[in-house]
Amino acid sequence: MKIEHCAIYVSNLEKAKEFFVKYFCARPNAGYTNPVTQFSSYFLTFEDGARLEIMQKPAVAPKTNTSTETLGYNHIAFSLGSKAAVDSLTCRLKNDGFCVFSAPRITGDGYYESCIIDFDGNKIELCE
Repeated sequence: MKIEHCAIYVSNLEKAKEFFVKYFCARPNAGYTNPVTQFSSYFLTFEDGARLEIMQKPAVAPKTNTSTETLGYNHIAFSLGSKAAVDSLTCRLKNDGFCVFSAPRITGDGYYESCIIDFDGNKIELCE
């Protein structure tokens, strides 16, 4: 058994698609739109075959607080292959205006990681 994909709602589908393409080398499909329900989505495929569905629908409410821990899904983690890659992408995202939730460091359980907040308040972990 394997997880087939994860999905997140986003406020701007095209902006989210470009974010994952630009920073994580995602390959998007052609997209899907249901004009009746106003639901739209893209499936993004990453180098190792993992997939993320990004979705947009007008009635979905935005996050109200990204600074506290809450129940439910917490973050998406991307393995970048090296400490240098974590440092580099963290710096690139910070320079492009994204909030660094936690700077690169070795965690208590031995991971080298950082965490950024995307434009919708989602946590994205960058690990070695």
